[in-house]
Amino acid sequence: MKKSMVRRTKKEMSEICSICGLPKELCVCEAIAKESQKIFVKSEKKKFGKIYTIIEGIDAKEISLKELLKGLKNRLACGGTIKQGTIELQGEHTKEVKKILIELGFAPSAIEIK
Repeated sequence: MKKSMVRRTKKEMSEICSICGLPKELCVCEAIAKESQKIFVKSEKKKFGKIYTIIEGIDAKEISLKELLKGLKNRLACGGTIKQGTIELQGEHTKEVKKILIELGFAPSAIEIK
């Protein structure tokens, strides 16, 4: 065999998950994390009478809050932010958020609307 055929670039080699040791394509850590969390969705009235939907209980170490927020903002056509480990969305979206979280793989029994 030629040396050029044996060499692999870093892009060709798959990354290994630091938690489970499997390649990133086969990693199931996030799926397990989604099923094991207790999530609370509630509405709050903040400054100037504005209503915010607050999502609490998602572990930022296991699930990317930034990616989740981006997806929620796109699907709900609203603004939002991450503050102290909670997701805040502008507007009243409690029922829609529960449906979206279930579609993303979170357990329906783990999502509680307050």
